[in-house]
Amino acid sequence: MSLHHQVALTFLKNIGPSLSKVLVSYFGDAESVFKASNAKLLKVPGIGTKTIAQLNFSEALALAEKELKFIEKNEIKALFFTDSLYPKRLKNCNDSPVLLYTKGNANLNSQHIINIVGTRNATEYGKQLCRQLVEELQQYKVLIVSGLALGIDVAAHKESLRLNVPTLGVLAHGLDRIYPSQNRAIAEKMLENGGLLTEYPSGTVPDRENFPQRNRIVAGIADATIVVEASVKGGALITAEIANSYNRDVFAFPGRVGDDFSEGCNFLIRNNKASLLTCAADLAYSMGWEKTDSAKPVIEQFMLPIDLSADERLIFDILQQHKTPIAIDDLTIKTNLPTSLLAMSLLNMEMQGYIKSLPGKTYSIR
Repeated sequence: MSLHHQVALTFLKNIGPSLSKVLVSYFGDAESVFKASNAKLLKVPGIGTKTIAQLNFSEALALAEKELKFIEKNEIKALFFTDSLYPKRLKNCNDSPVLLYTKGNANLNSQHIINIVGTRNATEYGKQLCRQLVEELQQYKVLIVSGLALGIDVAAHKESLRLNVPTLGVLAHGLDRIYPSQNRAIAEKMLENGGLLTEYPSGTVPDRENFPQRNRIVAGIADATIVVEASVKGGALITAEIANSYNRDVFAFPGRVGDDFSEGCNFLIRNNKASLLTCAADLAYSMGWEKTDSAKPVIEQFMLPIDLSADERLIFDILQQHKTPIAIDDLTIKTNLPTSLLAMSLLNMEMQGYIKSLPGKTYSIR
């Protein structure tokens, strides 16, 4: 297979992913497309005289040669849709890219892949949901995908990095830049455990129309889409709609009625476009996932809580005395702490790895 011709195929004008795949299927491979006569090209469904008149094979090959030098210099892999490493889930989508550029070490065919999307104006509530979700997903050996945008996207990437969970950023531009630029440091760290992915060659800028196109990759590469916070007109809802069109599972965390960045999630749930999600256990149950045998808690149960405050130590002692999880209402009574202080203490202890939250607002020692 000629990578040069595969890349060049993407530079042909007015030949999108679907028609590119038709051409490859008709002629056998990308190189044969460039050797075909006009008479043979006219026999291909979807190819007419107007399309042929706009084809410039020599220009496409020259651009591809330049791109090959760029990807070789920057250790980027180009995956044609016929390659074994091409994401199988994405390949099943009729409008999937004919070629992908990827950098890093992410397994694009991991056993479990989910994407986390949401508003660029993430609230503390949304960030907390990301933290809790990613932490709970560790035990399922999951690859977490998002769009490296501000807000929920980057929160998901950051939490994945913190917990050593593989994470992949799908970009709406070439790999010669990072947008937004303030996420460059995060993007570089992602290359160590995960990576970056795009269908766009170098030199492509993040134009507005590229983002909906990017969203179809985010939706198609994953088993499920999880919407954390989103407005009704947000890009996250576009991703959810695309995922639904691919017959993929969509989940959404509910939000408080009237909150701008919860309206999108509540809309999806209300209109049966997404299943209600409260924790990773809901997701795992719906997807039929089982915990991996090798998964281990961040902190073993017998570790001493030396870094806890007096209130947190009280909570820890109560939870340690009980073999079964305790509901937050019972903890309020047993500790005699204000609900707000108890909630903050529980969150802090969970982030430190001393306790874990369970369905039904219950808690237990790790």
